[in-house]
Amino acid sequence: MNAQQLKNSILQRAIEGKLVEQREEEGTAAELLREIKAEKARLVKEGKLKKEKPLRSIKAEEIPFEIPESWEWVRIGDIIQIINGDRGKNYPAKNQLSHTGNIPFISAVNIDNGTISEDNLLYVSEERYQLLRSGHLHYGDLILCIRGSLGKNGRYPFQKGAIASSLVILRSYIEEELLYVYLGVYLNTGLFVSEIRRYDNGTAQPNLGARDLAKFLVPLPPLAEQKRIVAKIEELLPHVEQYGKAHDELTALNEKFPDAMKKSVLQYAMEGKLVEQREEEGTAKELLAAIKAEKARLVVEGKLKKEKPLRSITAEEIPFEIPESWEWVRLGELGNYKKGPFGSALTKSMFVPKSNQSIKVYEQKNAIQKDISLGNYYITKKYFEEKMRGFEVFPDDIIVSCAGTIGETYIMPHQMEQGIINQALMRMRIFSPIFKPYFLVCFEILLKQNALKTSKGSAIKNIPPFEILKNFLVPLPPLAEQKRIVAKIEELLACCGALEKA
Repeated sequence: MNAQQLKNSILQRAIEGKLVEQREEEGTAAELLREIKAEKARLVKEGKLKKEKPLRSIKAEEIPFEIPESWEWVRIGDIIQIINGDRGKNYPAKNQLSHTGNIPFISAVNIDNGTISEDNLLYVSEERYQLLRSGHLHYGDLILCIRGSLGKNGRYPFQKGAIASSLVILRSYIEEELLYVYLGVYLNTGLFVSEIRRYDNGTAQPNLGARDLAKFLVPLPPLAEQKRIVAKIEELLPHVEQYGKAHDELTALNEKFPDAMKKSVLQYAMEGKLVEQREEEGTAKELLAAIKAEKARLVVEGKLKKEKPLRSITAEEIPFEIPESWEWVRLGELGNYKKGPFGSALTKSMFVPKSNQSIKVYEQKNAIQKDISLGNYYITKKYFEEKMRGFEVFPDDIIVSCAGTIGETYIMPHQMEQGIINQALMRMRIFSPIFKPYFLVCFEILLKQNALKTSKGSAIKNIPPFEILKNFLVPLPPLAEQKRIVAKIEELLACCGALEKA
């Protein structure tokens, strides 16, 4: 339950007679009703009020909930005067309103948090105000929107004023401040909203007639109890506000928790803290020897160009401790990396329709959306043979988005079209024996951690240059442990996903 729902619950209990206890010495609502009827009759007799047709009696099937015996169900028109604005020829046109003056002309936009905001107030002249036959505001009147923002309401804080045609004035027949305040509570309850839905006759724009408004049901307590109800609400609302702040903080924490948990899981994985080490699984030193042997074989077979050795890792570079069976290595020692063709080497003017004599050009969206069927760019086999041979991708190669949205990876499947990468992709060809899913976990974390440091802007705009990328440090566990780490990550991330959906 959020703060607004808690407030709504308090207001609902207030109008159900459940917020404060009933006291016999405070009389009954029937007595208050007699006082209101007497005052209304006096105003009619003195010609200050037009006599109206009585509202129909309230039927048992209309009553939405039980109220205390000392209360009465009434229609709002029985206890309050509903005053429309002047909608005739004297209604002020836009050019007859100004941003300065002494007599505010109130529209729905001015109603704010139960009162009238002085921001964006428009004013009507004294002459135009005197021409208006109705809709003159008095200090303390309740204002209610009956067109557009149905139910929006507030107390009028100024001495004089007039209302726009989308509003009505609610004015008490008796000189009793409490009745206004209690009605202000009622106007913000679920009961009032349900009455609006019941009588709303709008089509394109929500609309409520003043005559229908007069039929709305109101649970009326004795005046003394109204006073205690209002006092209790005023006592509780600061606590509701505090609850709202705590609820918002907790909601934000809950929203962040799955993501924070994911980051912790991945960091623990890289530090060797996610699964236990097992002596029978060997060491990363043995794995490194196998990787170097594989790399040497590829060089001898002409499948890989011999590269200058990367610099040794110094103690100052190592960010955290890892298990004894692990090894720190550089990213460049684990695979071969190739960015797509740059600049004019591959442009849209070179693309041709798909045919038996064409080669697919894989795009950034293939990596981001993990779907190699996307895209329809091809080059001729002739141009591929002449200029693009080194950019070809094969099954089990990893493609990486490396501009804009960077770091999204995808392992090329065995069922794929022969193709090359474009300038927004990088190809990673990882040496055996390395478990690719573990490598991808490390790559994602290292890229996010290091690319932010090397990016000139606040956001990562491009993948770091090769001389930086290849020197990223990777914590390398034995092969069998890599597989157990990935299995544990998948298990825990599934829990994170469930938390996000909860």
